Amino acid sequence: MPERAPLRIAFTNIPRRLWAGGYNYQRNLFEALSRYAPGTVTPVLFAGMADEPEEIAALASIPAVEVVRSPVFDHAATGLARVTGLARAIAFGLDRPAVAEFAVRKIDMVFESARFFGWRLPFPAVAWFPDFQHRLLPHLFSRGAYWRRDLGFRVQIASGRHIMVSSTSALGDLQRFYPGISNGVSVVRFATEPPAGLLATKPFDVIAQYGLPSRYFYLPNQFWRHKNHQIVIDALELLKCRGFDIVVAASGNTKDFRESGLFESTMSQVRSRGLEMNFRHLGMIPLDHVYALLRASTALINPSECEGWSTTVEEAKSFGVPMILSDLDVHREQTEGNARYFGIRDAAALADHMLQVAQTAGPPTVRNLLPNLEPRVEAFVADFVRLTRDAMG
Repeated sequence: MPERAPLRIAFTNIPRRLWAGGYNYQRNLFEALSRYAPGTVTPVLFAGMADEPEEIAALASIPAVEVVRSPVFDHAATGLARVTGLARAIAFGLDRPAVAEFAVRKIDMVFESARFFGWRLPFPAVAWFPDFQHRLLPHLFSRGAYWRRDLGFRVQIASGRHIMVSSTSALGDLQRFYPGISNGVSVVRFATEPPAGLLATKPFDVIAQYGLPSRYFYLPNQFWRHKNHQIVIDALELLKCRGFDIVVAASGNTKDFRESGLFESTMSQVRSRGLEMNFRHLGMIPLDHVYALLRASTALINPSECEGWSTTVEEAKSFGVPMILSDLDVHREQTEGNARYFGIRDAAALADHMLQVAQTAGPPTVRNLLPNLEPRVEAFVADFVRLTRDAMG
């Protein structure tokens, strides 16, 4: 029998400045497919003209990945533009400019992430629902943003998309918030194996570059309200009042489109509480620096109020980094109980965990990828490939 040609799947670029976890997810997915399922899938990445050249080049360097640059895939600058794009896809049933690009590139299937290409899309499609934050934390959304997100989910469901979620917890949310759906649904648990090129940077050089002490906790979350940096600052203040100077290094985008002054007001709190040396925000740093700081950290902290399947937690698991996590069902599912957990409003519990980890940690060390990582990544790839076959029918 003739060998099956690789399935050509259209992905749209997720700029790291908008959602670092989404960018890292797709990058790791492409790397894993190339390594563990060569010749099975050809990811065709459709990027806007304004997307960062370095980020696109990094994705283009992955074997089998094809990149298409087009203004059709530039990200809307305003909420109004996003609404207009969604309304056009619903009203006319088709995002014609995008579909024309897909046709030229001989796409077999479309992977929709936060963009709906229309109910008349002439290709099989998978809709990725990373989480259900707007339903779980509605107070963080304006009325327009809430309904735009919910309508997007509903039209994808109504259009018969095969739905991908990243956890059993998210599957439960899907069934609770959108009962009675008959779409095909796949749970694909993300696993990551960072490429060697991103691990070549020497962690202690990076630590010195940012003026960090040899012992620090790491918080690599974008500065969005639901990421809950506030509880970390409260915990650091409690520790300082008890005579313990502990350092948290944080990194990530500081812009929250829903709350433009959040970062500045939070850092003002840090200064007024005298915590400038305890809470160090490094800004948006290169990805190799993220991995360097993670590998040498005392522990990862993820205090988020909502997650689908945390990229930062998955990366910490890959290196065996100790973890202190908010007590979410998905965090327990993801770590199988191998972490410390605290309530999302319990700063005292977080402070106690940080102190216990700090006092029992060994000497500073740089961790390497764990030897048991490969089976996890293979299972992730196998689940994704199975999803594509199910979606193709």
